[in-house]
Amino acid sequence: MGANSEFYDVIIVGGGVIGCSAAWHLLGRNDFDGRVLVVEKDSSYEFCSTALSAASIRQQFSTPINIEMSGYGIEFLRNLKRDVDKDADISLHEKGYLVLATPDGRDILNSNHQTQLAHGADIVWMEPGALKAKYPWMTVDDLSAGCWGRTGEGWFDAYSLLQIFRRQAKLRGADVIDGEVLAIARDGNRVSGVTLADGRQFTCATVINAAGTGATKVARMAGLDIPVEPRKRCIFVFNCRDAADIVATCPMLIDPSGLYFRPEGDYFITGIQPPADRDGECWDFEVDHSLFDDIIWPGLYQRCERFEAVKVINSWAGHYAYNLLDQNAIVGPHPDLPNFLFANGFSGHGLQQSPAVGRALGELVATGRYQTLDMSVFGYERIRDNAPVRELNVI
Repeated sequence: MGANSEFYDVIIVGGGVIGCSAAWHLLGRNDFDGRVLVVEKDSSYEFCSTALSAASIRQQFSTPINIEMSGYGIEFLRNLKRDVDKDADISLHEKGYLVLATPDGRDILNSNHQTQLAHGADIVWMEPGALKAKYPWMTVDDLSAGCWGRTGEGWFDAYSLLQIFRRQAKLRGADVIDGEVLAIARDGNRVSGVTLADGRQFTCATVINAAGTGATKVARMAGLDIPVEPRKRCIFVFNCRDAADIVATCPMLIDPSGLYFRPEGDYFITGIQPPADRDGECWDFEVDHSLFDDIIWPGLYQRCERFEAVKVINSWAGHYAYNLLDQNAIVGPHPDLPNFLFANGFSGHGLQQSPAVGRALGELVATGRYQTLDMSVFGYERIRDNAPVRELNVI
């Protein structure tokens, strides 16, 4: 680092929803009065995972800490105007997830349901008759049960939440700059600063890796490795004529096949994880239209016969920062480099977990430990030890 390098207590690499949440939470603490720099290479957020996501929040996980993180997340979103920005508007639709199961999946669904109830989630168990009564447009002949989030689940405007975090972090004193980190300096078992592509250098006391799909590249700059890579996810917007009753009552429906769909205004959005042989590391943003024609459309029709006649009116592709080990986040310090903190590998959960993770990172920086939710189960040690924490509800 140059002798005249500007010093920051914390440098956050990545100004997406996780990075900006961390900055906002940290700078709102009474026990932290340091300087925070957020470096974002795509300030238009054109290719940001947050802006290209399905923008949903759920508590229907199998891992207790994931349930608890979303519990904090939904309260945070409900109280956004009160606690963050009086002009905030993220269009929160708390209409729930509906996770469906065939007979083969009934026991897992029930086990997950009991875990969710034990951790305070408001999830309703529904037999096929109850499903048909509540959703008469749905085909239930092959189903054994479903779980519906009566409260605490739904969808919202992801881009608006990102911009609120970014704007409010700046109002609290964060410096948010355009730039790409190309190098991270180490001094023994400490990181000491970063160098940007344009040559600017900054020294620091702590680095937070919140680089999304670029997380592995950033970790390697510090001599570390994490099993995170981008996986493409395509989202399709479709219209179905004479479907006003479906739009009015449809939750975020998760089919046993992995297919999902939910209302989006007067339309619907849908997607599915590609087959394994078409789901490798991917950096492009090209929409795979065959995914809709070959897999999604037949699945839509199987669940709702009125979806036989639909028309795709828009589509896009984004990326999950996919944790190859267990599809759960990597959060917290590296054991051999304690002032380098991970916030990576969310595998599609990052948006909904951003409030809880931002708060947790603030706690770690300010106090060196978790104070509210203990996220140590997501620590780097499990990566080192090849000890996955399996999440059974990956969508």
